[in-house]
Amino acid sequence: MIKQFGGKLTKELIERYSQSPNWKNGKFENLEETNMSISLASMPKLLYKQFFEDKGSMPETPIPVIPFNKQEFLKPSDKAKFIWYGHSAVLMRMNNKTILIDPMLGPDAAPIAPFKTARFSENTLNLIDDFPEIDLLILSHDHYDHLDLASIERLRPKVKQYYTALGCGRHLEHWGIDPSIIEEFDWWNTSEFEGIEITFTPSRHFSGRGLTDRFKSLWGGWAFKTESENIYFSGDGGYGKHFKEVGERLGPFDFGFMECGQYNEQWHQIHMYPEEAIQAALDAKVEKVMAVHWAGFKLAQHTWQEPIERFSEAAQIKLTNLTPQVGELCNYSENPTERWWS
Repeated sequence: MIKQFGGKLTKELIERYSQSPNWKNGKFENLEETNMSISLASMPKLLYKQFFEDKGSMPETPIPVIPFNKQEFLKPSDKAKFIWYGHSAVLMRMNNKTILIDPMLGPDAAPIAPFKTARFSENTLNLIDDFPEIDLLILSHDHYDHLDLASIERLRPKVKQYYTALGCGRHLEHWGIDPSIIEEFDWWNTSEFEGIEITFTPSRHFSGRGLTDRFKSLWGGWAFKTESENIYFSGDGGYGKHFKEVGERLGPFDFGFMECGQYNEQWHQIHMYPEEAIQAALDAKVEKVMAVHWAGFKLAQHTWQEPIERFSEAAQIKLTNLTPQVGELCNYSENPTERWWS
């Protein structure tokens, strides 16, 4: 159980983190004021709805995952292609390199909680066995629904390099990853990787895996740019001014994976409503979009289909919206639009 919490904070780490312009008053801070407090009076009702009012919050049967086709995935292409595995896990082939983003493929998004938060699809950890070598593994932040111990341990023999939010590296090191292949990023840090310019972008969220490390690592999104294309992964977070700055500094983007799901009025400032996700994409100058952070786990009180329904409706006219099935190999030129969830 203790291993799940990841790496411990040390004086040396805090000294290093404090060099960041985003570290203030002993913690990392969002760019604009963000309130995450939930009143004690509302807590009993919130917990009851979360754990006992579950009508429509999960699929009646497990969501099927299209089998992985390694040959097709690795076939050379002048356009990026990707496979979405529910929630925010994305396997991407860009510039003929394999990139794995937020690879939470485990069965439980709350491994330290008294109640299991089960995945909507079955046996997803086994997918890793068929994956090719991972040139680069990307982590947006350290929450359990994005950074999963079981997935990291199973992936370890396949991964050549890790790019993480500043502070997440300590978890990987604690789990046995060689620190020489881990590179941590502050907001707006950029690195060149095999012909891909990769930039860590701000988001409006938080971090932490236990009671004592909240805000002690950073959170954010990622931009991937080559000579011919530009892709944005928004990361978790509420709507904010940072999206326009991302668009101005790094856009326009050919395609964007936009966070959409697990929202609630009680934590609205750290998770966007679907309509805000579309506005965020417009702010960031994204041409085509796809909703992520849904179809994986029940982490809020909405039905499991509501995020994609609202996202798709808001996208009409404004943006081209891709809706691939879980496990489907596609590129953003194909525009898959099947309403598979209904």
